Amino acid sequence: MPGENLTRDEARERARLLSVEAYEVALDLRSAVGADTGPGPRTFRSTTTVRFRCAEPGAASFADLVAPEVVAVRLNGRELDPAAVFDGTRIALEGLAGENELVVDARCAYSRTGEGLHRFVDPEDGEVYLYTQYEPADARRVFANFEQPDLKAPFTFSVTAPAGWTVLSNGTADGVEPSGDGDGAATTRFTPTLPISTYITAVVAGPYHYESDRYRRTRPDGSVLEIPLGALCRKGLAKHFDADDVFTVTKQGLDFFHDHFDYPYPFGKYDQAFVPEYNIGAMENPGCVTFREEFIFRGKVTQASYEHRATVILHEMAHMWFGDLVTMEWWDDLWLKESFADFMGAFALVGATRFTDGWITFANRRKSWAYRADQLPSTHPVTADIRDLEDAKLNFDGITYAKGASVLKQLVAYAGQDAFLEGARRYFKRHAYGNTRLTDLLSVLTETSGRDMAAWSRAWLETAGVNVLTPQAVYDAEGHITELAVLQEAASDTHPTLRPHRVAVGLYRKDAAAGERAGALVRYARAEVDVDGPRTVVTELTGAERPDLILVNDEDLTYCKIRFDEVSLDTLREHLGELSDPLARALCWSALWNLTRDGLMPARDYLALVARFAGAESDIGVLQMVQAWALSALHHYSAPERRAEAGGRIAEGALRELRLAEPGSGHQLAWARFFAQVTTGDAELRMLRGLLDGSARIDGLDVDQELRWTFLAALAALGEADEEAIAAELSRDDTASGKRHQVRLLTARPSAAVKAEAWAAVVDSDRLSNALVEATIAGFDQANQRELLAPYAPRYFEVIERIWQERSIEIAMAIVRGLFPSTQGDATVLAAADAWLTGHPEAPSALRRLVLEARDDLARTLRGQECDARAAG
Repeated sequence: MPGENLTRDEARERARLLSVEAYEVALDLRSAVGADTGPGPRTFRSTTTVRFRCAEPGAASFADLVAPEVVAVRLNGRELDPAAVFDGTRIALEGLAGENELVVDARCAYSRTGEGLHRFVDPEDGEVYLYTQYEPADARRVFANFEQPDLKAPFTFSVTAPAGWTVLSNGTADGVEPSGDGDGAATTRFTPTLPISTYITAVVAGPYHYESDRYRRTRPDGSVLEIPLGALCRKGLAKHFDADDVFTVTKQGLDFFHDHFDYPYPFGKYDQAFVPEYNIGAMENPGCVTFREEFIFRGKVTQASYEHRATVILHEMAHMWFGDLVTMEWWDDLWLKESFADFMGAFALVGATRFTDGWITFANRRKSWAYRADQLPSTHPVTADIRDLEDAKLNFDGITYAKGASVLKQLVAYAGQDAFLEGARRYFKRHAYGNTRLTDLLSVLTETSGRDMAAWSRAWLETAGVNVLTPQAVYDAEGHITELAVLQEAASDTHPTLRPHRVAVGLYRKDAAAGERAGALVRYARAEVDVDGPRTVVTELTGAERPDLILVNDEDLTYCKIRFDEVSLDTLREHLGELSDPLARALCWSALWNLTRDGLMPARDYLALVARFAGAESDIGVLQMVQAWALSALHHYSAPERRAEAGGRIAEGALRELRLAEPGSGHQLAWARFFAQVTTGDAELRMLRGLLDGSARIDGLDVDQELRWTFLAALAALGEADEEAIAAELSRDDTASGKRHQVRLLTARPSAAVKAEAWAAVVDSDRLSNALVEATIAGFDQANQRELLAPYAPRYFEVIERIWQERSIEIAMAIVRGLFPSTQGDATVLAAADAWLTGHPEAPSALRRLVLEARDDLARTLRGQECDARAAG
């Protein structure tokens, strides 16, 4: 990793000097197939021609390239000595002219970490698949360039690849010719792109299964906009590929964004590639979007999984305008694309697809990610201070995405939807193919809304932390409200900002009517109010009858943590499942989980709520989130001496709900998975074994291959499935996915030798691909193996600096995060983390941030355990 960083100051100086006119990039990928040729990395030829201007002739600058070898460098017809000008990450450019042409011929390395040009060999059939992933700055691993978002240019790619391969890039294929070498290879040339940044260029190549469709739309002038659509995956996944649903959501999204943005999709075709061993969810490369192939479902999944895939499709599509057409100048304003795409993905999901309850998922799942990130010591404003590329890599986080999207949702409530969308339309037209800062967006929103957007930005975008809103009610002798106020607390002394919130306050009570609603908790009064300052009175609700529940931020208009008065909390303890509105119920589940994380509600109380009410939860996405929180409460927030007892009760409850769930439903599948995750007792283990071998059966439960791996994973972690049993399962599913499951399960076994082998494979070797590193770490860390993992706690702090120096940032982040000894959950590990932070003040800031975040999570769980222990005492 050393030498690969780029600072903001360096980027600004280079942008001051240079403007790029065009790139021509030729990649020869024939070397992707065949036997390895030597001990070094497998490489491919990359030839780049870039034409650019220099504002100060005679000045010096540099181009970016990370490659094992540079064969030749030519600047303005002058041959440069690669050994003199290339240091492994940069090419020095001295004596620049006003107009320049740089030609770089290099041998670049195929990636096994998901960064640059990733090469994957399918264990099922031996086929080779390639794809690129660059954000924030890995295009330089594939071709020489000026790797920063504000040096946009048109790109013309040509790719030579083995015969029969599908080859895609951002542009449309403009001809395929034989390579001329008699090897059957062919060169595909692509049309030039419109001006885009380096990090969103893309190449996908291999024997992919490809399906096609077309999108048509009649413009107001009567002309027809036609966009060719493509969807592709590995051949081994073709039988599972529901491309029709992908195309349906894609067309719905294109309709929605054309209706609301008034700017036609500008990038020609729209291919969507589902690729193996992908590090992230998806990437918005214009005309060639890439997704992790796990979005192709090999077995039965719940509707929440289809909803999530649709949201990601729409998130990436929104980027075609927010991020690709108009791009942030530097990574400080990453939110200008990610926050908008996150918000617009949910907005389009609800407005254009069958997933009309998408805002419930947003409130329950997406915002929980934001709340966690915003309470870490590394929290930052939505508009962050990004000093360099390592900072940028870590800021693809819950604040930049989910908090930013939540703030935009609040902005829509504050400024109005019409004003917000008109601001977006002006923003696109004013800055098309350019780069922007925060002030550019604020100026158009000020125009369209008439609001003081600078003040709004200072409160919401330029400060960190999440506010807490709590109701305070006073009643008269007859039980009517004489005053209802909303109290606002700052996040902390470090982040003291009190913000303006547009909120709805809902009053709920038990419905006394007969029929289906009898006994339900229903809303009988509501008021919207602008909360500003430490205390705001809701005058509209004065005189209302006493409620059983007061819900601040009803309808989830703002971004905040909500608390309850004692009466409301008591109501939820007894009647949470009777709350009729699914969004209100989701908000209450989220608030109760925040109370648990904050050490204000014992984990035992939260688990009791799950045991009592989760079975009645109608929204499958909410149920799965509640189950995930229950696992965290059990493994991290429960007092250690109570953990076994609590786990037994949760397992019993999970089996009960599994049996009660509607046969064949998504709820039944969710309870089956949860049951496997919490099982420890002999009776439950017999049930899992029976479901695997067919001697036990639950009506309607299809134990498909993915569910078999889930059940077997539980048995392996408890020492109830050995290497032979795992090998037998792989023989049933000898695929890339099966191989990842096998690695995870082998590593999960409770054996000191197994853990030592796994540690060595990840920490002492770089032979594993990114996906197998992820699988190995997932298997290594098991909640029921605390004693077995204890020796690795001190070793972790001994190796992390070396890992950070030797590995790529993606792999280093995975190891530093994944192997932090949080499972130990004790004060010894907390002290060790503090000692490391104190003793390593000069460690890279990104590494210190990861350790600091993990340390804070651990300190929070210890406070939660103390809360739980006090309640038990």
